[in-house]
Amino acid sequence: MVKRKIIKIDEKKCDGCGACIPNCPEGALQLIDGKARIVSDLYCDGLGACIGECPKGAISIEQREAQPYSEEKVMKNIVKAGKNTLIAHLNHLKAHGEEDLLRQAKQYLKKNGIEIPQEFSRIDKSEEETMVCPGARIVDGRPQEKIASLEQTSQLDQWPVQLHLLPANAPFFKSADVVLAADCVAYAVGNFHAKFLSKKKLAIACPKLDSNLESYIEKIRAMIDEAKINTLTVVMMEVPCCRGLLLIAQKALEKASRKIPIKTIIVDIKGNILKDDWC
Repeated sequence: MVKRKIIKIDEKKCDGCGACIPNCPEGALQLIDGKARIVSDLYCDGLGACIGECPKGAISIEQREAQPYSEEKVMKNIVKAGKNTLIAHLNHLKAHGEEDLLRQAKQYLKKNGIEIPQEFSRIDKSEEETMVCPGARIVDGRPQEKIASLEQTSQLDQWPVQLHLLPANAPFFKSADVVLAADCVAYAVGNFHAKFLSKKKLAIACPKLDSNLESYIEKIRAMIDEAKINTLTVVMMEVPCCRGLLLIAQKALEKASRKIPIKTIIVDIKGNILKDDWC
């Protein structure tokens, strides 16, 4: 037995606001049935970086004696939380390529006479590629875009671009249309400049790897209220952790005294646009 720090959620206090979700590095924390839940203790290190600021004080860290990770013990709690939490947990294992743990989870369900969700009733070899988190999946080879010239003109007319370094009151933000892009987007989209940056200002960030995301919320709020930007376009990858970028923008808008339109663009790992909508 060893002592471990574990995230604890008070369901009576939790109102499902979602403020804790963006800082969960591995996607172990999800909103299910209107409550924040840990869908897998496997990826919870108890350090608190994943939970952010809970306005209701519903999230805490407790230290207790714990045995090495046991899928069977975790499943006992998962099953009690209901079918939706069960499916989320199985999806979590599948997305991270934890085939052995997924097998153990299904064995537990079978042993206890609990129905295995149909989508997890069997795993074929053809599924192996999908059993890796999209953000870490290895892809070798993709159709190359036909572009008129390899020498494309840059549309970037400002510096810096990283959100931590950007002053919210920079002159170039005054009454501007701003693109808030995930770091990876420009590498996935071959014509990123022509498609997204024309006559716009840029800020880049990573909701998974960057620190102090609360400062991002305050900085975007200041852009809205003080620089009086016109619009904000959030461009992010299809991977789950990237959705934290949109939540940061939405939280900033909630705190701002002005209201501006936010556009959401989601890009897949091949550079295709999956979603392009105004919120």
